[in-house]
Amino acid sequence: MNGLRSLRGFEEALRPPVDVRRARITPAVLRGPRAATAAETAARFVRVARRTPEVMVKVTGRTRDGAHLGAHLAYISRNGALPLLGPDDERLEGRAAVRALARDWAEEAAMEPRRRRDSPLSHSIVLSMPAGTDAVRLHDAAKAFAREVFGDRFAYVLALHDEGRHPHVHLTVRSLGADGERLNPRKADLQLWRERFAHALRARSIEAEATPRRTRGVVRKAERTPVRKMRERCVSGTGPLPAVLASTYRQALGPAAADEPWRAAIQARELAVRRALVAEALRLSRSEREADRALAALVERFVRERAAPETRDQALRRQALERDRGGGGRVR
Repeated sequence: MNGLRSLRGFEEALRPPVDVRRARITPAVLRGPRAATAAETAARFVRVARRTPEVMVKVTGRTRDGAHLGAHLAYISRNGALPLLGPDDERLEGRAAVRALARDWAEEAAMEPRRRRDSPLSHSIVLSMPAGTDAVRLHDAAKAFAREVFGDRFAYVLALHDEGRHPHVHLTVRSLGADGERLNPRKADLQLWRERFAHALRARSIEAEATPRRTRGVVRKAERTPVRKMRERCVSGTGPLPAVLASTYRQALGPAAADEPWRAAIQARELAVRRALVAEALRLSRSEREADRALAALVERFVRERAAPETRDQALRRQALERDRGGGGRVR
């Protein structure tokens, strides 16, 4: 039996929640996404089952004018102490060069016909991996990613931050493209960007993946940085409970929280993924090839150890129950 003949179970588990064909920016820059071979799909699932680190590609903000852009570039360049790298490794060094770049981008944007006053001047993107990743290779992968995705069409600069053994790259991309196109990425673009960055890392011997949350059985989105910092201040006793978190707790602990219909959709989707993977494991376990049977065992362990999906509200209710049983204090 050829174990790579049919991989519907893996494909279902790895399928992103967005249609990558709807990407607004990426297919115009790169070739359209091709169908992965069976071997590529199996290799990717093996990385997922082995808990390969996931890349992060996050649009962290947008600048609105020259002053805002100048302040952002000063931050990522550490006030000119770090070089900003552009296409073809062009280097901008020193405060004067950073201020000149912000001025040039602002002046070019001001000459754009029919530009709206609230149109962003640039997009700020962070590329990162877990702590301990080799900073030099991550930086090189980020440069390759930027060249491949933005090339000569959207001007950009990037800088490596390597404080605390958690290297990450700040990538700032001008919103106005060379041909007048504006940078306006969709969710599909972000998924493709993650996949391209992970590929660039693997090409430099850094194990990396870019799977959707549901592939790993995760439902909740990552907490936004400002909210996380406010919550941490509240927990440490150095700040009040923010209104946004108070509203979240009231909604999660309210009597109607468990009746929301989208919870059933989450459970049904998780059940479909588990069934597909179990069917794939059974099929591979009957193979004559030792490699297929080993893959079947890996899939079986992955499904067995896969945590049940838990929404934010479910997690808060569980934590409240645990506190009540342990005689804990107020909800934080």
